[in-house]
Amino acid sequence: MPKPTRDDIMAVLRTVNDPELHRDLVSLKMIKNVAIDDGRVNVHVELTTPACPMKDQITRDVTRAIQSLDGVREVHVEFSGQVRADNRPRNILPDVKNIFAVGAGKGGVGKSTVAALLAVGLHRAGATVGLMDADVYGPSIPTMMGVAGAKPAVDGDHILPVDARGIKLMSIGFMIDPDKPLIWRGPMVHGVVKQFLEQVNWGPLDYLVVDLPPGTGDVPLTLAQSLPMTGAVIVCTPQDVALLDARRALMMYRQLNVPCLGIVENMSFYICPHCGHRDEIFDHGGAKRSAEELGVPFLGAIPLNTDVRILIGEGTPEKLFSSAGDAILQAIQNVATATAGQISIRNLQPSAQPTLSIE
Repeated sequence: MPKPTRDDIMAVLRTVNDPELHRDLVSLKMIKNVAIDDGRVNVHVELTTPACPMKDQITRDVTRAIQSLDGVREVHVEFSGQVRADNRPRNILPDVKNIFAVGAGKGGVGKSTVAALLAVGLHRAGATVGLMDADVYGPSIPTMMGVAGAKPAVDGDHILPVDARGIKLMSIGFMIDPDKPLIWRGPMVHGVVKQFLEQVNWGPLDYLVVDLPPGTGDVPLTLAQSLPMTGAVIVCTPQDVALLDARRALMMYRQLNVPCLGIVENMSFYICPHCGHRDEIFDHGGAKRSAEELGVPFLGAIPLNTDVRILIGEGTPEKLFSSAGDAILQAIQNVATATAGQISIRNLQPSAQPTLSIE
């Protein structure tokens, strides 16, 4: 019986495409090792993110391709994850592979909740994650992440982010009296955002999640002026008025040449924990329809859920991944993996530098 060679294996793997990136695994440099022992083939595939949702499909496709060769008795596929970087030149945060914003056209849609859940979801998948609370007028992230009242340490000329159970976190909420409102003009907001980008020692990160203030104002402008962003996630609720504001947010990102990674529909529906009845309190599906009309990805729908409210309020969102019901857990994981997938796709595409064109 003929024995397959490494060249034979690599040749058939050139016919196997990554389901999201639509390029073959060999040209993407995802095949890190091939070992052959008496008809048993072991393949090591390095995914472009540890949050990849396509492992099962890749396993099936790789196994099927290799088993088409004579002399193959058994195929074993193992995975690792290495987040690809946004390779555009960046003068600040050179050790951060990807920086993406979470924004909304209006307040009250759960933007900060989604930002926190994305950070936790990506971290639990195995990525190194930072969370920058740029919502300077309503810095709720420290409370949501269970580190309200923490004081960042200083190391020479740099501020050290607070460690929120493995996620690096920085917020203006650490530096102000929580009982006093911030009444700041644009230049002051600009200065804080620049300080968070230039003077915080974030260290090496796969993803830096930036929670923006609602609306279209100074903070996204400052970010776009300061560095090339991998993209932005837009959060909205299903009803028409929220969708109109989400469209305006999308137009702003396009004007700033910041790619839209996709739209998340938050508070999409409610399932009664007692009887299982599903109620679409704020309508349902509007974000998905809008995403299709606007030509941007739909990243998923997160239901209105009591566990989310309680655990976010207690500052323990990571418990959602162990104690929440299957529906809410799956919804959160779907949004996190879809976001990571879109980032991987964007990083394989040529992108222009961010430019401002304000009319």
